[in-house]
Amino acid sequence: MNSYPAPALARVEEMVAAAATDPARAVAFQGAPGCNGHRAALEWDAACLPLPCFSFEDALDAVKDGRAARAIIPIENSQHGRVADIHFLLPESGLSIVGEHFMPIHHALMALGKGPFSAAYSHPQALGQSRVFLRQRGIVPMAYADTAGAAAYVAELGDPELAAIAPKIAADLYGLAIIEDNVEDAADNMTRFVVLAREGLDPAVLGDRAAMTTFVFEVKNIPAALYKAMGGFATNGVNMTKLESYQKGASFAATTFYADIVGAPGDPAVDRALEELAFHCKELRMLGTYPQERTRG
Repeated sequence: MNSYPAPALARVEEMVAAAATDPARAVAFQGAPGCNGHRAALEWDAACLPLPCFSFEDALDAVKDGRAARAIIPIENSQHGRVADIHFLLPESGLSIVGEHFMPIHHALMALGKGPFSAAYSHPQALGQSRVFLRQRGIVPMAYADTAGAAAYVAELGDPELAAIAPKIAADLYGLAIIEDNVEDAADNMTRFVVLAREGLDPAVLGDRAAMTTFVFEVKNIPAALYKAMGGFATNGVNMTKLESYQKGASFAATTFYADIVGAPGDPAVDRALEELAFHCKELRMLGTYPQERTRG
């Protein structure tokens, strides 16, 4: 908690105390009050008690420790790709994905002064999503742990030549003026969040609702292993909407894949596809089956 800038710390302490009164309603998110994770928690569950956490690991630990029933974590952005480290953190957390939420992302440039500005602080994702805007104005991007925390940090520094890129609400929370709104480079900028809990959902409880299933796997180190592993999804008509690879360990010999499919275990086609996948894998770990918030395909 003490890693937050002073302007954010009092609000963090208030929200942590409120969440402690009813952990079953608490939803952990990464960042300072006013960040996009805070917004996503309230959009996903308007009755929740948002619990700010300084890092993604802290948010996941809050669920594992029982201080929150769920955590909401950004996993990918339409403009800037996957959120760093999340693919490593989710499998290691031991938590299960129980929901997803898509949220349009709009950034504002905010500051104490009126400009020009030498630098702008924000989360690396927000800086990447506003790259063209910053370059055209000669503003140096400076990475910070989260967007709203960057706004609080700029307020704490008191330098009129520094700015922050954050949600509009952060300007109100930390006494900054909005210099320019909607500074993201793409009007359709969208982030997908996943909701995690200690216990996964039983696919049977979803009934006829459209479902997503997420898993990670490592194929055997033989020629065409990935090609063969993917064949079961094609032959059984299972739509794979996401497949990303990342290196596991420092040897560069073992590649792990992260995948989303439409459907749920219990569906014969999905079961057959997963059975064929498992045959070609050294490891297959299910991360959760959950209701589909947005139609794929």
